[in-house]
Amino acid sequence: MSIYDVVRLLGGVALLIYGIKTMGDSLQDLAGDNLRKLISALTVTPVRGVLVGALVTVIIQSSSATTVMVVSFVHAGIMNLAQGFSVIMGANIGTTITAQLIAFSIQQYAILGAVIGVVLVIMGKNRSHRQLGSGLVGFSLLFIGMNMMQESTSFLRGRQEMFLMVNDHPLLGLALGAGVTLIVQASSATVGLTMVMASQGLLSLPSSIAIILGDNIGTTITAVLASLGGNRSAKQAAAAHVMFNVIGACIMMLVLPYFTAFVELTADDPSRRVANSHSLFNIINTCLFLPFIRPYIAFIKRILPDDAGATSLAGRQTPLFLDRHLIGVSPAAGVEAVRKEMTRLGWMAHGMLINCRKILIDSDTEIVVDTLLTEGTINKLTHEIVRYSTELGQTKLSGDLSFLLNSCTSGVGDVERIGDHAENIIESVQYMDDKKHSFSEKGLFECGEMFDLALKAVEKSLKGIETEDPKLADEVLADEPRIDNMENVLRARHIERLNSGKCDPTTGIVFIDVLSNLERIGDHARNLAYIVKDIEKIHKKQRGISI
Repeated sequence: MSIYDVVRLLGGVALLIYGIKTMGDSLQDLAGDNLRKLISALTVTPVRGVLVGALVTVIIQSSSATTVMVVSFVHAGIMNLAQGFSVIMGANIGTTITAQLIAFSIQQYAILGAVIGVVLVIMGKNRSHRQLGSGLVGFSLLFIGMNMMQESTSFLRGRQEMFLMVNDHPLLGLALGAGVTLIVQASSATVGLTMVMASQGLLSLPSSIAIILGDNIGTTITAVLASLGGNRSAKQAAAAHVMFNVIGACIMMLVLPYFTAFVELTADDPSRRVANSHSLFNIINTCLFLPFIRPYIAFIKRILPDDAGATSLAGRQTPLFLDRHLIGVSPAAGVEAVRKEMTRLGWMAHGMLINCRKILIDSDTEIVVDTLLTEGTINKLTHEIVRYSTELGQTKLSGDLSFLLNSCTSGVGDVERIGDHAENIIESVQYMDDKKHSFSEKGLFECGEMFDLALKAVEKSLKGIETEDPKLADEVLADEPRIDNMENVLRARHIERLNSGKCDPTTGIVFIDVLSNLERIGDHARNLAYIVKDIEKIHKKQRGISI
């Protein structure tokens, strides 16, 4: 084997990996906000979880990326371990589509496909055309890479003795498949290389299947690495993935002769048989585990018990959803994480407003310190979200996702300002208390009315963002003028009381200040409602409805 052959082999593997990545990036870009909505639907029933996991993996062309998302979501508490495991099973099935594509013998058309793709990239009239061209180039590179790998190993034909050890000892093939995948961090490359060797007659079908089973074990390393910085739930998700593939591979190795005979019935072409074995193993393994998800999850939790002293995730002062792994594996998942973190921040601010009402109306001074600490947490998380959004914005986001990211990042600023206004109200009340003054019953009643309107506006906006319901946004936009009008009416009444000597100036200043802050909170609630309208614009655009 010459150095030239080695270079061609490595070049073929590189083109294969790059083609998969290019195709995946293009599919993600073309999917745009649809992929974000699909990712947000990952918290589903087990069967739907398998289907969604498979579909997401087909789009992003990486089971490892989907698994990293699952680990991140389980860590954040977005999904429980059983839901995450069902998505992982679906990801294992979805990743086999790549091998099925490679098994088509269309190498002779790959160059033509690459040429058409390049023309679309250069001359495409819009981003979609250019991304379609890029995807076609990536798809073509799969077959060009496979062809280079076949040509570089063609000299090995007739030298099967070099592979006797692997052919005679399937367990060695299992270890080889796991080891190669651990090193190259790309299971599709291992599968592609195995298909090439099988097509050259260098590997028997049983040894090829053993390598594929090892490949499924080796690919779990990505989830393990992603879980290292996570909590116990994230580690449990990674362990569930590892044990799932290891147990499945062990079962299949025990019945390898029967499984091999079954695979032989599915096709005559050696490459297609390898691809089919990859798909069949993951489908059968999923069918075996699916009815026993609950006992399996209980088994995982016995191996890795829940943290006995773990505190509620909702009380953490660090971001829950902003996992930096998501930026690399799927920007769409990153945008969804920003939306969820921004909404979480909004509910913190909403809680501050509820406390402010109690402090003012009910004179509940015991919650002042905690409420002000919450405002500090909001400020800290605001900086974290903006920093994450900036990093995410530097990736290749589709136009729709970029638009939504900017909208959510702007919304974070509105939430932070709501927290500031809540703090202002508390400080005004403290000023009034220091001066030994208080509102009249009439003044407290009027402030209570204003508080209720502002609270309802913020609540509807946040629920609208969570559910992406434009009707709630419309209600906020319709109610916001009522808040402005109420401020004008209450301000006028209060000035009248001041002029008639029914209210002292110190109390009057505080009253006007409270009204002003609540009116501005209504403005920020309106701005948050516009995020829902922005999402609606994206949905209409995708459905082809003129805006």
